Amino acid sequence: MENSEPTQQIEQDKGEKNSGPLIIFIVAFILVVVALWQFSGGKTEKRPIDSSELFKQEAEVAAIEPVELQETDEEPVEIEPVPLVEEDKTRVEEVVITLPTLNESDDWLQAKLPDLTWRNELISLVVTEDIVRRFVVFTDNFSQGQLAYEHSLFVQPKDKFSVDEQSINVDGEQNVWQWNSKTSKRFDLYVDLLRSVDSTTLVNWYIDMKPLVDEAYSELGYEEDFTLTLQDAITRVLDMELPKSAMDVTRTSVMYKFQDPQLEALDDSDKLLLRLGKENLLIIKSVLLEINEKLANQVNKKG
Repeated sequence: MENSEPTQQIEQDKGEKNSGPLIIFIVAFILVVVALWQFSGGKTEKRPIDSSELFKQEAEVAAIEPVELQETDEEPVEIEPVPLVEEDKTRVEEVVITLPTLNESDDWLQAKLPDLTWRNELISLVVTEDIVRRFVVFTDNFSQGQLAYEHSLFVQPKDKFSVDEQSINVDGEQNVWQWNSKTSKRFDLYVDLLRSVDSTTLVNWYIDMKPLVDEAYSELGYEEDFTLTLQDAITRVLDMELPKSAMDVTRTSVMYKFQDPQLEALDDSDKLLLRLGKENLLIIKSVLLEINEKLANQVNKKG
């Protein structure tokens, strides 16, 4: 029993020694928390809100005068309103041309001829009588390989066909002549007239007078569109090729004929193209090619 008291005292001393640092740590932690709370301005006490101070602040805010914008000397830029573009739903009406009757169309056409070419002195080559019917009949025959001289749109050349008289008995054959290239020059003025024509004006002119053309074409008993016949005639010219061999001619009567049977077997319209000469034919092809393209475009628009 005596020995137990010292033992308890020793254990108590140890417990006190062990709890001492813990107490110090707790006290230090409390001091740190209090210090942080004071520095952060945290205060737990509450004070009533003075409403007079709020009204005073509102009055001060209301008393602040609005800032006026400083006016400048620059004139204000007026922005013009952009008009709304409304889609034009109205159909554009085509200009209707008042045409004369077919029998009275010559005067109307003669008045338009000077607008067709800048070589007005060559207009005298055009036959101004029954122009529409002549054009229709000659074109219809030409498209079929035939020539209707009595319905030609142009007056006949003054110069006649000629041969090289010094080339008689070509290759030892009797009554055979060489082609005289100078004889093709009698068509030069006609080619110049065609070349001077404005192709666009010519095609538009044809479209304008189409009702008269159709009337004249129907008089021949046709019901189809004349434009197809016109295009066939133009194609015949464009497809024509000049022979590479010499175009010798012979004469068994008053008329000359080609010595080459193949050339003589050609249609009359093709033989006329040969007599025009190479240079003239190339020019005519160039002009008709342009006319044919514009005519096709107009036909497609109408279709």
